[in-house]
Amino acid sequence: MSSDFYTTQILPYAAIIIKICRAYTDTQEDFEDYYQEVCLQIWRSKDSFKEQSAWSTWIYRLSLNVCLTFLKKKKNNKQNAPSDLLPDEVLVDSRAFADESLNQLYSAIRQLSEIDRGVILLYLEEKSYQEIADIIGTNTNNIGVRITRIKERLKKILSN
Repeated sequence: MSSDFYTTQILPYAAIIIKICRAYTDTQEDFEDYYQEVCLQIWRSKDSFKEQSAWSTWIYRLSLNVCLTFLKKKKNNKQNAPSDLLPDEVLVDSRAFADESLNQLYSAIRQLSEIDRGVILLYLEEKSYQEIADIIGTNTNNIGVRITRIKERLKKILSN
């Protein structure tokens, strides 16, 4: 990957990628793997970007797809290899995982379904319902109802 492409096409959207990867990982190591894979996939598939949406929308969609794919692979591997560690027990103290209130929020978000995680992250990024629907691949009417239910679920999780 050329440093120019990374600097001009990925780095300006690093916050998006970081937030999405953070919502789908429990450890710094996993976070770094997901982030690296998202960047690699952006570079590999840059020529398939057809400009039918904004570059940021495409970054969101690609980031979500990479994280969901990694998560499925991880679940399949966990079924084959038992682990003594629970997700909250393996959090690593690092820059991305150092803020305790942020850790609580991400812990609550990780308790949502995989798609709901993406929806709430996009909502927190102040994306319109139409943008969220485009990225997630659903209709706009579904998004409003889904966000209301997600917010209620997060309130319950965080109040416990």
